[in-house]
Amino acid sequence: MKIRADLTDELVDGLAEIRRQYKVPAGFPEPVLAAAAEAISRRPTKHVDRTEWPFVTLDPAAATDLDQAFHIEAVGDDLLLHYAIADVAWFVHDRDPVDEEAWQRGTTQYLPDGRASLYPAVLSEGAASLLPDGPRPAVVFHVRIDATGGVKLDGAERSLVHSRAKLGYEATGAAQLPKALPELARRIVAAEERRGASRVESPEQEVRVNARGGYDITFRPRTAAQDQNEAMSLATNLAVADALLAAGTGLFRVMPDPNGGAEQRLRHTARALGLDWPPTMTLRDFERTLHNGSPKPAAMAMAIRRAGHGASYVPFTAGERPWHAAMAATYVHATAPLRRLGDRYVVMAALAVANGQPVADEVQAAFPKLSPVMERADHTASQIERAVIELAEAVLLSGQVQRTFPAVVTDVDERGARIQLCDLPVVSRIDAHGVAPGDDVRVRIENVDIGRRTATLKRVA
Repeated sequence: MKIRADLTDELVDGLAEIRRQYKVPAGFPEPVLAAAAEAISRRPTKHVDRTEWPFVTLDPAAATDLDQAFHIEAVGDDLLLHYAIADVAWFVHDRDPVDEEAWQRGTTQYLPDGRASLYPAVLSEGAASLLPDGPRPAVVFHVRIDATGGVKLDGAERSLVHSRAKLGYEATGAAQLPKALPELARRIVAAEERRGASRVESPEQEVRVNARGGYDITFRPRTAAQDQNEAMSLATNLAVADALLAAGTGLFRVMPDPNGGAEQRLRHTARALGLDWPPTMTLRDFERTLHNGSPKPAAMAMAIRRAGHGASYVPFTAGERPWHAAMAATYVHATAPLRRLGDRYVVMAALAVANGQPVADEVQAAFPKLSPVMERADHTASQIERAVIELAEAVLLSGQVQRTFPAVVTDVDERGARIQLCDLPVVSRIDAHGVAPGDDVRVRIENVDIGRRTATLKRVA
């Protein structure tokens, strides 16, 4: 979510309170900064020179922590994706101060007014980031994508790469991207559909001032470039997952199917938003209808994302196949080592496996220890995201006090009824009795406390 910088002090204070509540670090201890400053002086010595390859990066325009660069070539009917991943392990060594701090953080935490990075900026936005201002060390995964969208890790190497351009989602046209990228993305999406995958990326929310002096929550539609970039990352993560599973090692991302109760609540949300979800249509098929960028489908996609609890990390266990229901496949996180601690170890394991070498003892030993660390960091990130959404909803409702709105009950429990407003992308609760999921109600906004991120709604009909 983005909150514009010209909004009120209440929002600034609200974000500061979220940082305090969830103990978001404001900086790095001096020993960590000193170790990072020393690390950036390390020069690549084990890297193949690939600086002649025309790598580019594709990210949000303002991003400076660039994990991936890419180059694509056609090989017969196949496409060969050369996906360069920031070689964080070249700079960060096991048990050094930077590494120990990263184990405390687990991930980069994102808030609308800035991020708390996993690594100091001299690394994550400098020497380790695949910026176009000079050669950078990377691990390049060579991923083969066949005509059906099947993926295979063809190899991996430590390489020296030089990005030709830093492209942004918002202003990048097809002419600036490799010609094969749309076809690569098409193949990956087609393979997802055949597997029955339900991966749908939700749009980004933005809070802004409207012409009346109040607030609106809008949804920024995803661009084609953004979806194509996600396809490259997905292809790489799937290929690496298969290679690690076959080798009997790794840290896998798993997720169960949503239970029936969660799907029924989502059906009530869809009705509240005026979206047609036929009774015979599965959640997976319904999700794929939500790509038109309109506000209500965007709000629905966000609701599905918020309902998708249960993703976790597990190390390889002999005799078990880790499964990610949304991907309908075995899956890992390997493509964002500047932002996720676990990715650094997955990258190094995949590099060893692809070259027929044993996985280093410290990498192998890290996988079972990483599971609780990454899950704790993910849980904190989810709490922060929920708090930011609550703050945005409180801000939106602050200009609607004493107004009434139609809503639909999506769930009932001991705390009352959870409702989805029909005209605003807001989920709230009312102290209502004698209602059931699916009931239509009218509610009045009684009062709003932006500082506490709460709103009191009362049923009036």
